Amino acid sequence: MPELQLGRNETPNERADRRWTELLQEVRVAQTGAQILFGFLLSVVFMPRFTTLDAFERSLYVTTVVLGALATGALIAPVAYHRLLAGRRLKPQLVDATGRVVALGVVLLALTVGSALLLLLHLATGGSPIAWLIVAAVMGWFALWWLVLPWLLLRRNGNGNGGGNGEGCEDGGGNGGGQD
Repeated sequence: MPELQLGRNETPNERADRRWTELLQEVRVAQTGAQILFGFLLSVVFMPRFTTLDAFERSLYVTTVVLGALATGALIAPVAYHRLLAGRRLKPQLVDATGRVVALGVVLLALTVGSALLLLLHLATGGSPIAWLIVAAVMGWFALWWLVLPWLLLRRNGNGNGGGNGEGCEDGGGNGGGQD
């Protein structure tokens, strides 16, 4: 069996181009979901039942809309970054900076979903504490799949800096966690 090759044989520019393409593919999924959710949230205020919301529900709605706006803005940010930095030979820095903004956008999107779910369940259950329990379970589920399991994969395959055996990682060497 041939020895595992660690990493890829690519120049820094090729690596930045590959990482940029991968980032854009990831953003397309999250961005679409954020935009659809945000658009729906904007329309809620015009529904007849909105006037019957109590102070807590209105505050929760405002919080949800603000979180949705922030998530949408963060997930669209790569477009603005690219427009401002294109052609300036800063692709690696562009990829690193937008990667961090997209990570923030995903966290904001999760918070938006949790907040929207709490609003919906609070209304559907008449303010029952079960709404909070369900939302806590859903947010725990997000944390498990979006944070804990990737972190465990990084731990199992090295520290994310090439310290692993390269198995199970697309570019070998366990280069997840921002090192890719």
